[in-house]
Parts: sequence; C-alpha cells; structure tokens
Amino acid sequence: MKKILFLFFILFLINIYAQDQSDLEFFLSGAQVMDITSDGSNLWFATNGNGIFKYIPKTNAWMQYSTSFGNLQHDFFYCIAANEDYVWAGSTDGLFILDKKNNSWTKRKFGLGGQLANWIRSLAYDKYEKVLWIGRFKYLTKFDLKEKRYSDYDLTVKGNEKTNTIKSIQVDGDSLVWFGTEAGLHKYDKSKDLNNKNSLTFYDTKYNYFEGEGEQVSITSILFERKFVWIGLDEFVTPERPEFNLGGLFRFNRKNDWLRFDDSKGLPANGIYDLERTGKYIWVSLYQFGKNTKETFGRGIVLIDRMTNQIIPIRDDRIPQTVYSIFFDGTKLWLGTESGLIKVNFFNKLAQWVGTRSSAKSGVKK
Repeated sequence: MKKILFLFFILFLINIYAQDQSDLEFFLSGAQVMDITSDGSNLWFATNGNGIFKYIPKTNAWMQYSTSFGNLQHDFFYCIAANEDYVWAGSTDGLFILDKKNNSWTKRKFGLGGQLANWIRSLAYDKYEKVLWIGRFKYLTKFDLKEKRYSDYDLTVKGNEKTNTIKSIQVDGDSLVWFGTEAGLHKYDKSKDLNNKNSLTFYDTKYNYFEGEGEQVSITSILFERKFVWIGLDEFVTPERPEFNLGGLFRFNRKNDWLRFDDSKGLPANGIYDLERTGKYIWVSLYQFGKNTKETFGRGIVLIDRMTNQIIPIRDDRIPQTVYSIFFDGTKLWLGTESGLIKVNFFNKLAQWVGTRSSAKSGVKK
C-alpha cells in the first residue's frame, strides 16, 4: 500500500512539474494584444477593445482596467509605457495616465494638430532623462516628469508631412533617441536641443539609405544591439504605386551599411509588426499587405541568427499568424496576438524550434 501511495505521489509531482513547465501558456483569450511593457516589477498589456491588463509575477495575479469594470473610461489602446510611478497608454482619443499611488486614470489631450493628433501611436520612457516620448499621428511630444511639462515638436522634413507622423520610438542608451515616421527615420542626439535641427539626422531612401529602394519607408519597429540597429518597415503597395512602401527588415551598422531581409531572402512576408532580441536571435513578427484588397494578413514569426543571418521560421499551429507585439522579460517571452496572449517558457521551446531548423541554410549572406 505504501509503495502504491508513493508511486501515486511521484506521478502527481511529475504531472504538476509538467504543467509548470508547459512550453506555451495562453491568457486573455479573444483579446487583441497590441503592446507589452514592464515597469520593472509587473507587466502591462494594451489591448484593442479590452482595456489594459496588469500581470503581477510574484503572486501570479491579474488585474484589468476597462469600461466593464468602471475603472477606465476607454477600451481601445495602441501602445503602452510604464515606470515605477506611472503607466501611460496611447489611444485614438489621447493619452491615458495611471497614477499608481491612487490607482486612478486621467486623460491628456493635445491641441496642436487637431483631433488626429490625439491618436497616440507610440510611447517610450527614457529612464536616463526621466522623460516620456509621445508619438502622435501629427507631431512628437516630450513630457518632462521632473518639470511636469509637455513640449511639442514638428519634425517635418522638406514639407513632407509624413515625416512628422510618428509610428515608433526607441531610446538608444543615454545619448540617442530614434523616431520612426511614415516617411523615414529621425535620430536625435540628446545632448542638443530638439528645436535645433542640427540635433537630428534623417534617413529615408535618398543618399542610398535603406538601399535607396521604394518611394519611402514607414518605420514600424526599431531594435538595438551593440553593433547594429534593426529597423522594421511597413509594406504598402498597390497596382497604382507598386514601389510606395516595399517593407522588409534592415540591419544598419550606424554608418552607411544597410543589409536587407525580405521575401526574396527567406522572410515569409515584407511587412513587419514587431522586433525583439534574445541572445543571438532577433525575433520578427510579420504581415503581408494585399495590394488589391488593401488588407493585412499575418504571416507568423521568424528568428534571425545574428551571427549567421540564418532565417528560422517558427511553425507552431498554436500560435496565431498575426502577432502584434513581442516582449522578452528576461526569463519568458510574451507574444501579443490577434486572439490573446501567449507566454513562451522560453529556453526549452526555443531549443525545439531552432533544433528543427538546425540544418537550414542562411537566407542572407553577411
């Protein structure tokens, strides 16, 4: 009898361990998870229709802010940023701000640029300067937390309004910030006043930037590593304008060396949703633009080996084809998809995915 009980106990422990070590875990079923961030302790998720979710790893607890619970007056969000004191969420109706001390939200709207300028499409918190960068459909805004002051900036280059239409922002260490727009990429030197045009370097398809391909480049995502900047682009082509936004992924050496990854080099599609880095791999979530239907179609995720440039497709039927956001919290990888949130219990699953492609050839040469 004791042996039977002991065997049962061992099987019970194995079962529990297997559940804990499940390679993929699924949350927020049915929600479109658009963006993910961390405040250093907790994770925050912006959704398109279900408000904002908070996950507390220490207690494995969840909290939702939405109109359904009466603790947030909006449900549709595009981006999110956070620090130890605040959470900021971008919507089509302005910037929503959570003061953690009193657990209440307020809304900030912007007058410059009209109603469209209150579509907040990108947020980035600069811990070095204690500044929140706010990317709007029209204009860039800087919120200085020390001075509690908002400042608006017009980044228009040579009369092209799309160079002032912000899509992505990333802080690059303690000295640079990059602003991606619908018509090019601004690099900002933080040692200079942003009102001084000399503080900005602008990259579009001129001067052979982005290999000079396409009419313009719309920047969806920016990722840094020691030697390179990885830049994801929108795809938007039509029969009338087949060269408008060709899309693809570029690796930029911060000088004038551009390496392109696209469908001719092994990517499943040319539209880029998001980028993330873990160790030697760049994670890329993709979409394809239908030039006749003018709709986007998710095309899953690939890994790029930073050492060899090998492209490794991730084929797992449990992961939806549309992955809007990818976030690595240092231990787990989180995927914000069209139909929920996925946590990848990382190293075992990564080894499985990469192992199935260990003999694949590199898609792009160095």
